[in-house]
Amino acid sequence: MPDPEPVALITGASAGIGAALANVFADHGHTLVLAARRAPQLKALAEAIEERGHARPHVVIIDLGQPGAAARIEEELRARGLEAQFLVNNAGFGLMGLAASLDRQQQLAMIDLNVRVLTELSLRFVPSLTRHRGGILNVASVASFMPGPGMAVYHATKAYVLSFSEALHRELGGQGVRVTALCPGPVETEFMTLAGIPEGNFSNFLVRSAERVAQEGYDGLMRGRRVVVPGSANRAAVLLARLMPRRLVLWMLRTVARSDLK
Repeated sequence: MPDPEPVALITGASAGIGAALANVFADHGHTLVLAARRAPQLKALAEAIEERGHARPHVVIIDLGQPGAAARIEEELRARGLEAQFLVNNAGFGLMGLAASLDRQQQLAMIDLNVRVLTELSLRFVPSLTRHRGGILNVASVASFMPGPGMAVYHATKAYVLSFSEALHRELGGQGVRVTALCPGPVETEFMTLAGIPEGNFSNFLVRSAERVAQEGYDGLMRGRRVVVPGSANRAAVLLARLMPRRLVLWMLRTVARSDLK
């Protein structure tokens, strides 16, 4: 039996940063497995990547929020003679609003996808990532560095992603596995609309394109960086959030949230 083919597995690849990451990985010669629930978008992306002269990505249509999704992805890879060399945990969503007012089940589903699924996939594929001396790119956020009145649960999930990724970076580094947390600021994708974030909510100097974020994330992973925050303005915001008293950060963010949630 031939050895499994090493691949880059990318979740939430149907649009936005996930699709941009798929293009970047393909441009660097990786064979891809794209996993998400929206079949038309995934198939269109796979066709577009193939038309550019790259290997056609494998597509796994799956709702990652459903129980057993991670195990099913692993089974799909095994059945196709594939093995994860790189894992990109991009799938996730956010909701804008006061935590006590938003739908409770939707917020719990957010925790499930942003935290539980990311954790399970990361741990499930450690053996193959180690064999291939690959890596994990976890898409976190600038929100990881600060509490978020008005998006409390989302900020909390991304704080987990950052903390978990930094710890894995240390734990797995000795095995040759790179782990990077990609922490973008605002990116003009459908994420903003689906989260209920008003258009023009963020200053233009904070906003970066999905393509630039994806390229910086890929470069950071390949260089073995622990954390990547794209854009000097976003890096400055992260630094300020770390240096300022927590109560002042909370007051500032709550003031902004009040104006947005009227």
